[in-house]
Amino acid sequence: MARSMKTMDGNNAAAYVSYAFTEVAGIYPITPSSPMADYVDQWSAQGKKNIFGSTVKVMEMQSEAGAAGTVHGSLNAGALTTTYTASQGLLLMIPNMYKIAGELLPCVFHVSARTVASHALNIFGDHSDVYACRQTGFAMLAETNPQEVMDLGAVAHLAAIKGRVPFINFFDGFRTSHEIQKIEVWDYEDLKEMCDMDAVEAFRKRALNPEHPTMRGSHENGDIFFQHREACNAYYDAVPGIVEEYMGKVNAKLGTDYKLVNYYGAPDADRVIVAMGSICDVAEEVIDYLTAKGEKVGLVKVRLYRPFPAKHLLDAIPATAKKIAVLDRTKEPGAFAEPLHLDVMSAMSEAGREATIIGGRYGLGSKDTTPASIFAVYNELAKDAPKARFTLGIKDDVTNLSLDEEAAPNTAAEGTIECKFWGLGGDGTVGANKNSIKIIGDHTNKYVQAYFQYDSKKTGGITISHLRFGDKPIKSPYYINKADFVACHNPSYVTKGYKMVRDVKPGGVFLINCQWTPEELNEHMPADAKRYIAKNNIQLYTINAIDKAIEIGLGKRTNTILQSAFFALAGVLPKEDAINYMKDAATRSFSKKGEAIVKMNHDAIDAGFDYYVKIDVPADWANAEDNKAEEKLPGNNQKLVTMVQDIMEPVAKMDGDSLPVSAFVNHADGTFEQGASAYEKRGVAVMVPEWDETKCIQCNRCSYVCPHATIRPFALTEEEVAAAPEGLQVAKMTGKGLEALKFTMAVSPMDCMGCGVCVGECPAKEKAIKMVPRESQEYKQPVFDYLVANVGKKEGMPAKETVKGSQFEKPLLEFSGSCAGCAETAYARLITQLFGDRMYISNATGCSSIWGGPAATSPYTVNEKGHGPAWANSLFEDNAEHGFGMYLGQKAVRDQLIEKVRDVVENGSNEAVKAAGQKYLDTVNDGKANQAASEELIAALEACGCDKAKEILSQKEYLSKKSIWIFGGDGWAYDIGFGGVDHVLASGEDVNIMVFDTEVYSNTGGQASKASQIGQVAQFAAAGKAIAKKSLAEIAMSYGYVYVAQIAMGADMNQTIKAIAEAEAYPGPSLIIGYAPCEMHSIKGGMTNCQAEMKRAVDCGYWNMFRFNPALKAEGKNPFIMDSKEPTTDYKEFIMGEARYSSLTRAFPERAEELFNQAAQNAKDRYEHLLRLGDLYAAK
Repeated sequence: MARSMKTMDGNNAAAYVSYAFTEVAGIYPITPSSPMADYVDQWSAQGKKNIFGSTVKVMEMQSEAGAAGTVHGSLNAGALTTTYTASQGLLLMIPNMYKIAGELLPCVFHVSARTVASHALNIFGDHSDVYACRQTGFAMLAETNPQEVMDLGAVAHLAAIKGRVPFINFFDGFRTSHEIQKIEVWDYEDLKEMCDMDAVEAFRKRALNPEHPTMRGSHENGDIFFQHREACNAYYDAVPGIVEEYMGKVNAKLGTDYKLVNYYGAPDADRVIVAMGSICDVAEEVIDYLTAKGEKVGLVKVRLYRPFPAKHLLDAIPATAKKIAVLDRTKEPGAFAEPLHLDVMSAMSEAGREATIIGGRYGLGSKDTTPASIFAVYNELAKDAPKARFTLGIKDDVTNLSLDEEAAPNTAAEGTIECKFWGLGGDGTVGANKNSIKIIGDHTNKYVQAYFQYDSKKTGGITISHLRFGDKPIKSPYYINKADFVACHNPSYVTKGYKMVRDVKPGGVFLINCQWTPEELNEHMPADAKRYIAKNNIQLYTINAIDKAIEIGLGKRTNTILQSAFFALAGVLPKEDAINYMKDAATRSFSKKGEAIVKMNHDAIDAGFDYYVKIDVPADWANAEDNKAEEKLPGNNQKLVTMVQDIMEPVAKMDGDSLPVSAFVNHADGTFEQGASAYEKRGVAVMVPEWDETKCIQCNRCSYVCPHATIRPFALTEEEVAAAPEGLQVAKMTGKGLEALKFTMAVSPMDCMGCGVCVGECPAKEKAIKMVPRESQEYKQPVFDYLVANVGKKEGMPAKETVKGSQFEKPLLEFSGSCAGCAETAYARLITQLFGDRMYISNATGCSSIWGGPAATSPYTVNEKGHGPAWANSLFEDNAEHGFGMYLGQKAVRDQLIEKVRDVVENGSNEAVKAAGQKYLDTVNDGKANQAASEELIAALEACGCDKAKEILSQKEYLSKKSIWIFGGDGWAYDIGFGGVDHVLASGEDVNIMVFDTEVYSNTGGQASKASQIGQVAQFAAAGKAIAKKSLAEIAMSYGYVYVAQIAMGADMNQTIKAIAEAEAYPGPSLIIGYAPCEMHSIKGGMTNCQAEMKRAVDCGYWNMFRFNPALKAEGKNPFIMDSKEPTTDYKEFIMGEARYSSLTRAFPERAEELFNQAAQNAKDRYEHLLRLGDLYAAK
């Protein structure tokens, strides 16, 4: 049956083919695999049928281990069951994988293969996860591109059903999972025809059932286990033949030539590469180029990896091949060779075939593997003595394993048009380009490809979209480095000197989105860019989509304006068709946000098509001279400065690929210095706050809510004012005893993200803050820098534990990569202002670890003494336990020191040491008081200088009582990490858990968690969540000795800081749950309303604020304090202001009405329940 063509990525292809064979899906979100499960969930909600005539039952579990258990159980009960995962998630499934394979249960795990975290987390692609599963008994099938995922994904399911051996069906994470191509799509009737329904029936008959009961999963002793384990051999021996059989059936239907091992290249090749995954397409491009020049090279493409098809491998390798390079996308430290390399050597040796076999590592963590790398491999093989072990795509100047790479010719299909778009995370560039490539793919005869590159920031980071289209099939699974069209969607990239224009081919187009006149463009354009433009006849255009978007009402979302300009300049479609297709795509993309948003985007498309301006390039640009001045980085921490210069700055300019191994030798264990984010000065905000000292009431609320610590109050002496740079604005300080001081509210325009939350929170009668263009404020950057470096907190200031007083404390979290308007960072920043100089932070993987722990760019910083948060991330699931381990570790060392201090107090002769030591012992469990006491003790010990003093001083950093904090989101605390959270709280030990509750898995794309509310639409809850939110707070309160608080900063700033201070002071475990509105909520008006949204949530009873302080029981008081008032506004009106709810009214209106009514009633019941809890806990 002829197949239709559709434009989709690898995840979509895997989901589509797997849906056909799936009855139950046990799932859990993890990047980059989550979209597969989300597609399946959406199709199920829409009633899509599989080949058995049913819709898939999708069940999100609390973890990947839970999902694997669900898959195992569902298979045992007789339903064909599938899951989708990657990386640590796949590794959590390993115990169940042994069981599933051991019980010969037919299923497929679809894996978008991803890096397993080691010295650092990496969410991108390699094969370290799937290689870690090669011992489980799962068969393993590899694909190269989205078309193969569609075609061979079916083979995995069909072979599993017939052969009873479960499969891992894997393809490269991101490079294939997220690469969009126009591919042929299966007709489900073809899949049904190939499916062995007798085998399906036999599977069901073998299933556990009380009507013909059997036992499965017994325990065995040493007398029989070994023999029993060997009884499965015949099933594995049969797998290659079964896979071959189904590949044959697929080939017969499609005219393809899929084999267990394919060969591509010269039939008499003397140099051959063996590989799996997307690199094979790169190699094929190079082979086409080299064989056309008469070179004898080839590629052996391994598709079935387990059971390893040694015979087929040997048949595929030409007899003429004397030199073979095996490429592995993983690193196994300490191994003789990487896995595929070992397999190839074993197969060749056992067969008695002679060849020089070398092995190389490539592509770890999605390191781009270009044709240059493949040329380098063939060049190495041409040597008399090629390197036995090597690396590709990097410069290893330490162990010298890397191959030298030279500039490579363009090997892409002739006539391919290549385009690059530099966007800002959250500005819609990626979404618009996904729509663009689908428009070209679905409405022309052209082949298409799209891939999207990101930095490590959340929204506000750099995105680069790589689009290709042409009349011939496109392979090229690597970044574009010479483009016909390059667009810069954020003007700061020009002023920061990003090397965008070097990627434009001679005669190509360079489009800049900016507000500049030609004269201003001349001023801002770097000299090297000017020279390249002039000497290569680059067609230069500008477009002011920034002001146009604001005029239309889209705020910072310039994407559809710029998309329209791209279609105009690319000329790939007639104007009318292009506009209509873009509007159709915009309607699909934005309909869930309401008709008003759809109309704005339609207006933007109309406006953008002819809105660009052609710039006449001045002749003198060809001879533009560089500014030779080199800025010396400030700072006394030479380690930090060196790290910034050698790692952070190249990475920030998207030039990290050029860094050699030697740059990381001093960081081999993954340790980086704190405070690097202050050097970034990204300048990505278009609009920033301007403070008016004549209107300010000095409440510090603007600083209190600032997510990025870019607006800060300072109290200055006259001398400090006099020494300040030009641009300082001051007012007379208010407050008793502070009359001699001056007050200023300083803004860092180059660090600000432009969210505008500060403006919304300013309570002054006439707003003391307004948003103005960033460029108008850049002259004030030295003022901010001066104040941070030279002005500290003064005596007599408001108390640290108050809203106003807290903001005179230096924030030890600043300038993070979180989204503009982020609530999480506002909470975390406040905690560092209170306790940061003595904090440990264990951070669960998630949003807060991504904005909190970017390599060499830490936003956590230090005070004037060099003290600050000690931060670490272990995993997602074990964060509470990891943080508890931090507590136990430092406590073990400290307890030893306490005994040594006690000894010198009781038995020593130095009176100063004894006095300081006694004061230390008296405050040993009081974090605030003990800090000062520790400093006094250290001074006394240093003055003493005796041996016992030296012994204590050798570990003096452990003396003071530390504040242990465990940070994470709701996905961690409510779901995957709940067991650990519960256990750590139950321990009774003095640790603090802070949960940033966004009610969704924010970091992985917005999946539902047990924190999600009734009626909420999220990934894995496409038809709206029907189950009420888990009451994590009440579970913790049930112990009776855990401090618990629910807070919402924007609703009550005083309650927030009071709860945080109480929790840290409480000598036992504490749990704080902070409501954190998120980009994923699609709040009406955007994240500028983040803090206001918290207040609205509390006012309508959506979120409740309360505290449970066990310490009050000892005072005869009620430990439960209800801080929320009775709801005064309408619950349903509130949730309709967020698209995560309102979208349900458009997709499933009747269900929305039912769920929203249920949710509203549930909110009323919850409030009444909390009031009754207060009565229950009241002192008798």
